[in-house]
Amino acid sequence: MGGDYYVSLEINRNATDADIKKAYRRLALKYHPDKNNDSGAYEKFSEIAEAYDVLSDPRKKATYDKFGEEGLKRGIPSDLGVNGAWTEGYTFHGNPEKIFRSFFGGDNPFADFYAEDGSDIDVGFGGLCGRGVRKQDAPIERDLHLALEDLFHGCTKKMKISRRVSRAFGRKEKCGTFRFVSVCFFSSDQVMNEDGYTSSIKDKILSINIKPGWREGTRIIFEKEGDQGPNCIPADIVFVVQQKNHPRFSRQEHNLIYTYDIDLEKALTGFSMEIETLDGRLLNIPVNDIVHPNYTKVVPGEGMPQSADPRRRGDLIIKFHVKFPEKLSLQGKKLIKQALTL
Repeated sequence: MGGDYYVSLEINRNATDADIKKAYRRLALKYHPDKNNDSGAYEKFSEIAEAYDVLSDPRKKATYDKFGEEGLKRGIPSDLGVNGAWTEGYTFHGNPEKIFRSFFGGDNPFADFYAEDGSDIDVGFGGLCGRGVRKQDAPIERDLHLALEDLFHGCTKKMKISRRVSRAFGRKEKCGTFRFVSVCFFSSDQVMNEDGYTSSIKDKILSINIKPGWREGTRIIFEKEGDQGPNCIPADIVFVVQQKNHPRFSRQEHNLIYTYDIDLEKALTGFSMEIETLDGRLLNIPVNDIVHPNYTKVVPGEGMPQSADPRRRGDLIIKFHVKFPEKLSLQGKKLIKQALTL
């Protein structure tokens, strides 16, 4: 951001939580792109969203007040923390509309602030037109386990979800829960519950397009596919990439690591080896150097693709495990000594 969050919200540093909310509400309505056609409105709208995201959170605000923006975004050493203050670096998620929806509620919350004649409606903090502020539930996170080959080539994974949707007789309110379906099959027939709600199970297939080069920890977000309720916005469903162990390769950033077993003779005299790559090619790699304990062989461009540009790839780094003989005869020791003194 590179500015002062208090200045962005047009408040002073003694502002209360209510003052922060009031300032954000006023400025968010003023600079919302749907209402303001100025070319710089969205930038300002994003700026005040980031400011509110920090100042409305007590831990982020405490870190910012004491250590400034640099300390907030880079993190602070744990020995400088106060009462267990948050010490991880902060990064704004870059979605000001999400902040706006979370604050005001609704799929199209901006529409709630206008009467039919187009005039603004004054709304207090107690709720929207007496209905209460709709808040978004916390994201539902699930691990997505992928083979190294999937992350190398890219692929499409399909996940089946089932969501229970309930409807009150004569109303438009809905509520429900989200869960993953593995073996069980749920009927979509409606039934009447004791509380007067009819409920049904609706299945949906989510397609996840895995890009070549994605790393472990990559998050794939499906907005508002989770729980529903009359006073809440459906939760986002978040899949977090987890890489499965591979029998031959391990991964470091964009590089692939391969460990090759050799005996002492080859380590001292040289050899050639064959390695099958993740895309099925067979690499013939000569090693003419003496393989000492810290020796590695680097094959450029044979690692993982980079997700930003799959044409660029990391390196294949070969490490060696030298197998020493368990015992030697006297004659063998004598010959080795003679050879090493030449």
